[in-house]
Amino acid sequence: MLSPNKNLSLDLVRITEAAALASGRWLGKGDTDSGDGAAVDAMRIGFNALNIQGTVIIGEGEKDNAPMLYNGEKVGTGEGPALDIAVDPVEGTRLLAYGRPNAISVVGACPAGCMYNPGPSFYMEKLVVPPEAKNVADIDAPVDENLRNIANALGKDVDDLVVFVLDKPRHEKLIMAVREAGARIQLHSDGDVSGALMAVDPRSGVDVMMGIGGTPEGVLAACAIKGIGGQMFARLAPQSFVEKEALEKAGVDAREILTVDALIKSDDVFFAATGISGGGFLRGVEYTGDGAVTHSMVIRGKTGSLRYIESIQKWEKLMKFSEVKYD
Repeated sequence: MLSPNKNLSLDLVRITEAAALASGRWLGKGDTDSGDGAAVDAMRIGFNALNIQGTVIIGEGEKDNAPMLYNGEKVGTGEGPALDIAVDPVEGTRLLAYGRPNAISVVGACPAGCMYNPGPSFYMEKLVVPPEAKNVADIDAPVDENLRNIANALGKDVDDLVVFVLDKPRHEKLIMAVREAGARIQLHSDGDVSGALMAVDPRSGVDVMMGIGGTPEGVLAACAIKGIGGQMFARLAPQSFVEKEALEKAGVDAREILTVDALIKSDDVFFAATGISGGGFLRGVEYTGDGAVTHSMVIRGKTGSLRYIESIQKWEKLMKFSEVKYD
């Protein structure tokens, strides 16, 4: 079996750029389906030109009539390395539809058989920290203890810390505990992957992510976290009886603590993300009339490289060969 022998994240970023360019036209128009559909179509076209044998492990559910990249779908030309693929063409569809910040397009990849398959799990508890704090954080520790230890590892006071939390009713007690500990909070309505990325991105103002979010999003974010060298501690957290029962039937131990090494079992991991709606994390698509500017981050786990890429696209040349109609 072939193994990746180049930085595939530089190929994957072309796919996330295409998805961002196509979906960015739907910013603030209140239509979640059209923006997501445009990103999916552009992403699929991009994968079709990539020399890989890819299988989507993290996609958008079972195949139906919707234009989605679904779990189990084969992508790529069928030649080259065999890879597990994680995608979210628009992470934050409501953020895009309502013109809110931090909607992004995301792709992760690693050698076949190395990506955690969430199966019937939809939600997991997560604690994400940068490299400096990976040996002091504990998902079972009280919030105030975790924040003190993380602050010490980062050379900060607790009241210097910024904690990313999804603004959901299930986090009412968590938010109160973070405030009582003295840390600051960024509350976000959506953007599970973005929050995890912010916690390990040295350029962001976020120091840690806490709370319950999507399991597929956790696996996708783990591609980036493993590449950068940060850590995610996670545990499945079913939010309904149906989900809990499905996990029990599948023989899944929901008490197990998962780390990035359990979620992604290879250092040869690749990740790319491109901003769509903009914000404090990645700037969004900027249309210029005769083209557009995109802003992305790409990560290669094998070398630990993290790149920020600004790309300038010109419609006159791009449209001569692109199957995607961006303008």
